[in-house]
Amino acid sequence: MERKSEIRRVVGHVKWFDPAKGFGFVVAEDGGADILLHANVLRNFGQSSVADNAGIEISVQETARGMQALEVHRIDPPKVDSAPPLEDLDNEELSAADLPLEPARVKWFDKAKGFGFANVFGSDEDIFVHVEVLRRSGFADLQPGEAIGLRVIEGKRGRMAASVTAWDAALKE
Repeated sequence: MERKSEIRRVVGHVKWFDPAKGFGFVVAEDGGADILLHANVLRNFGQSSVADNAGIEISVQETARGMQALEVHRIDPPKVDSAPPLEDLDNEELSAADLPLEPARVKWFDKAKGFGFANVFGSDEDIFVHVEVLRRSGFADLQPGEAIGLRVIEGKRGRMAASVTAWDAALKE
């Protein structure tokens, strides 16, 4: 009979996550072996992907195959780097956190092209989603039909996402 170890909470960052493979790894702040993060655990949190270097808080357990994440409690976007600001979002008077959160569904997103579109519930209007906004929001990719929360601004070419959140996580705000 295999004895399961205790469940504990860990804070760390995402080493990498590949939505196509369905898994990735987390590195704990306090060191130790890499922690397996399976896509199903991430989906239970309400996201289909997570950006590399995103901060994460998870419950983990030692198994016969090593440390594995059981539950995601929080995901923080990767720390801001030297990436140039997006022209439409380069407004210091405007903070995405001040914008209302709008429920939306992903229409399509192409990571290779670097953008996609979503529709706010009750509207056929397309909302532009740039890959850099997605990454800064803690995501690596989006799947068609995925429920998300958007904070939307009026850009030079129409409405665009200023930030993206998992809809399940947004409900907790």
